Amino acid sequence: MSRTSRKDTQRLSRRQFLGATAGTAIAAIATGAGPRAVVLSGQIPVVAGGGGAPELTLVNGRIRTMDARNTIASAVSIRNGRFVTVGDAVPAPAPDTRVIDLGGRTVVPGIIEGHIHSVSLANRPGYHTILENTTSIREIQETLAARRPSVPEGQWITSMGGWHENQWSEHRLPTRRELDDAVPDRPVLLYERFTGPCATNSLGKAFFDAADAAPPLHPNVVRVNVAGNGLIAEAGFTGGGPSATALYYLRRLQTFEDKKRSTLDAMSYSASVGLTAHLDQVLFPTPGPLHPNQVLSNLDQYRMYDSWLSLHREGKTIIRLQMNFLHNQSDPELPELKERLRNQFQFFGDDMMMTGSIGEWAAPLASAAVWAEAQRLVAQAGWRNENSVQNLAGLTQVVEAYEKVNKEFDITNLRWAVHHVPAVTHDLLTRLRALGCGVQMAAFRWVTSNDPKVVVGAPFRTILDHGIQAGIHGDGVHIAPLNPWLQMYFATTGLNSFGDPVNGDQQITRQEALRLFTRGNSWFLRMEDKIGSIESGKLADLAVLNKDYFTVTDQEIKQIRSVLTIVNGKIVHNAGVV
Repeated sequence: MSRTSRKDTQRLSRRQFLGATAGTAIAAIATGAGPRAVVLSGQIPVVAGGGGAPELTLVNGRIRTMDARNTIASAVSIRNGRFVTVGDAVPAPAPDTRVIDLGGRTVVPGIIEGHIHSVSLANRPGYHTILENTTSIREIQETLAARRPSVPEGQWITSMGGWHENQWSEHRLPTRRELDDAVPDRPVLLYERFTGPCATNSLGKAFFDAADAAPPLHPNVVRVNVAGNGLIAEAGFTGGGPSATALYYLRRLQTFEDKKRSTLDAMSYSASVGLTAHLDQVLFPTPGPLHPNQVLSNLDQYRMYDSWLSLHREGKTIIRLQMNFLHNQSDPELPELKERLRNQFQFFGDDMMMTGSIGEWAAPLASAAVWAEAQRLVAQAGWRNENSVQNLAGLTQVVEAYEKVNKEFDITNLRWAVHHVPAVTHDLLTRLRALGCGVQMAAFRWVTSNDPKVVVGAPFRTILDHGIQAGIHGDGVHIAPLNPWLQMYFATTGLNSFGDPVNGDQQITRQEALRLFTRGNSWFLRMEDKIGSIESGKLADLAVLNKDYFTVTDQEIKQIRSVLTIVNGKIVHNAGVV
């Protein structure tokens, strides 16, 4: 395929916000729930609109459009899934036009995540419960108790990944007794990050004790050995262990309908925080049947999308998903990567669900010549390529490799990127920009940071001032929260979970952080002409916020949620406030 043709082809209350689950969003889709506001004459000028009346009009808001001029509008109208007018005037409504009075609330474009693992979240076993916004054992108990009425008898209440005990004032996992106090009549399992440790209640301990006493279900099963306080030891990253075996037992219980429910829950929670588009970076691939050595970041990379695909066919997807393909082979022949590039289409699908490219990497960065050959193969195929780095040496390795393959295959129009970048230099950024590459800045290390003397990055200020194409991400939902407002809090304050400044002088403004999470990240999905700002003709994605992001205190940024989320012109989350 020629370079030209290839390019053308590629072209609330505390309990309420802590306990957000699928019900609100799905009910809004099914019933169109939410009051119709009556707009009083004279509030907003009415103008004649061409091409038909809008289906939905939002008025009396403070709409941060994130367009090139940072326009703040008061009204926006939507028709056929797109913004029609944006400004201080709206088209004349038709009899069936729904008009919503925002009451002065702040509106932002739908938030876009440029590096996330949401497909993995959709595969969580049990009735997964979001704990990433809790700050104490008491709030954990309240959230689990709020989840319990929607969980059938005998089913597990779980919370796996996305949180860290640093975020809780006690800096520890809850005990068996504390979990019993919250939920005495359903088994509970909390699983930390990739490998555990875990915590369970009395019913969960009874289940695992019985499994330990029974004949092993697999040769690699180990004893879970739940301690008297309900704690389960963590597993190794590859060799299994008690937490991995506990996860294996719960995954064996999971049906396909369970996975579809978990997928709906994942989308619903995303909508509740205003996050409307995801670039998924997969996880460590382990094709084939379940195995006791698999940890939370291990799933079959060929089957993990099945529940999302099924819901998409049923017209039930409410969040945009672009799926990258991660390859983790050190085999010099790179058989999986070669087959992927030979048989898969990139950017194939529709605006709600499509394939992406190669990322989070094409081979392990440490595999030296194998990794370098993987970069060459991706360039030869004309695919977008992404690599995550953990230090300055890794960034240097990536830049040098990109420059080398560019001499053989022009990558300057393919939008290659580097992710995480905890450290940079001006020279490396300049060389990346010359290659047409972008930088995705990580905002997740605040979660595990506990030493104020250690700078955790990313160097947001340095990168933005350089002028290279940039975005920001949280890398949820294994090692950090999915909630983008927590990441914006860190980017603008530099404070970790303990309240310590851990990112030097690299803070950015709230306007800059929001722009990176909207207009900036749209570039990395190759959708900057469709999403990322509220402008006439673009796809109608937005979030109406419960607090004004631009005026609240720093601490209140972490409490921001969406009271009304719209994707593709449809209300997908409605808290019943507007």
